[in-house]
Amino acid sequence: MEQSASTGLELELPSLDVPYYSHKETSSAVEKSEEIRLEPRVFGAANQIVAACGQFTATVHKPFFSLVELLNGPNVTGCMHFLETTHIVEILREAGPAGLSVKDIASKVTDLRRAKDPAAAEVDPVKTSHVLRLLATYHWLREVKPDVFANNRLSSFIDTGKSTEELRSAPNTKYDETDGVAAFAGMAADEVMKIQTGLCDWLLTGCSDSGYRAPFNLAFKTQRKYYEWLEEPGNEHRLVRFGHSMNGTRYWEVAENIVHGFPWQELPKDSVVVDIGGGIGSVSVLLAQAYPHLRFVVEDRAPVVALAPQSWGSKHAELFAAGRVSFHARDFFEPRAPFAVPGVGTVSAPTVYLLRAVAHNWPDADVVGLLKRLREFAGPHTKLLIVDNLLPYACVDGESKMARPGSGEEEGSAVSEGAVRSLVPDGSPLLPNLGRASSNGYLLDVSMMAMLAANERTYREMEELTRAAGWKISRVKRAVGSLWAYTTAEPM
Repeated sequence: MEQSASTGLELELPSLDVPYYSHKETSSAVEKSEEIRLEPRVFGAANQIVAACGQFTATVHKPFFSLVELLNGPNVTGCMHFLETTHIVEILREAGPAGLSVKDIASKVTDLRRAKDPAAAEVDPVKTSHVLRLLATYHWLREVKPDVFANNRLSSFIDTGKSTEELRSAPNTKYDETDGVAAFAGMAADEVMKIQTGLCDWLLTGCSDSGYRAPFNLAFKTQRKYYEWLEEPGNEHRLVRFGHSMNGTRYWEVAENIVHGFPWQELPKDSVVVDIGGGIGSVSVLLAQAYPHLRFVVEDRAPVVALAPQSWGSKHAELFAAGRVSFHARDFFEPRAPFAVPGVGTVSAPTVYLLRAVAHNWPDADVVGLLKRLREFAGPHTKLLIVDNLLPYACVDGESKMARPGSGEEEGSAVSEGAVRSLVPDGSPLLPNLGRASSNGYLLDVSMMAMLAANERTYREMEELTRAAGWKISRVKRAVGSLWAYTTAEPM
């Protein structure tokens, strides 16, 4: 039982057994129960619980069992890929809380597949039951009685909201007008999992000396960069899915983090924010709704920008029509030039360059090159906002002169929130980086290495990169409940 700070009501945390479909109307009590999970005090307590449970499990579980579970993790990923690709979550949503037998699930999956490809093989209900049971064991479904499965809170999170009839008649629009989570699940379980198979060989053969830029290139036997490969004929579905999947990554942090991670409200009317590598504009749309006095220009590769109108459908049409969010095709490693902004005119130096989940896509040398390009077209008061994970060490950073969170030392400054000594109080038995509660950041770190020969960075690594490109970090605000941080830099 927890009391909401906004309403003062005592609320129960949401039940794991009960699906929560964000696209459907629910009672106010259910909505408040979901909202309470995002309150900083609850978020922080949840992280402590996850960290403690993870460390306790590592302590008491038989080491061989822990090893087997770790090494066979790709089995869970493969089963999740099957779940998303076959639209089983949408099928189970229509079945309701009583669930559906595996025989009926397999029949409906086969029917949907044959609507797209009449020659598609029949899906085996026995094999399907084993796949779904593993997912239920990891709490991603619920087996309500033998061989009968239903959605739960976790599986409902990847529901697109599309009906099975919509998926039958227009399967290629599955991710349109969704929050992108299902697309992210599909992308991660497809490309990312396959890429990991080349990680060890790539590392042991000298990385770039191996003849392949990244494990991705080794796994897919291509010399093209990932983004270029997505644009090749035959990868059309992957390109569309990738654009939507970046929309889904907003859930790495709560919406309030990006809205309050920078003093947007202090910017003058019609200030121009250039969203570098902004994809279909997910973050710019969110910020434009919160700050109607600003103009956002989303820059990305031409094929990605071309997907934006279809991706949004009729949603946010007023933002696009008014020019408050516009799109510009650009290779951001090429020399920049003045550009036209609807309602403003020609702009040479924007007020803010926003790079959310962009720097972690590139090796250090490329990041420095990109930041130098932006520095060349920055005014004296232009701000650079980098939104990426800032990874703490897995030990106490005894060499850091930075303050501990909650110590009150220059709160809100780069000094207090950049390099942190530890995320837990002195004397705590928990890992200083909160272990399992922070694992998303470190998993993403290695995924970036495997896919793009890039990585997430520590504060010191980020500071070194920005200085090398002519920017000086002036402020770091860490996100609530995650390792994401809002790093503001100014021209040196």
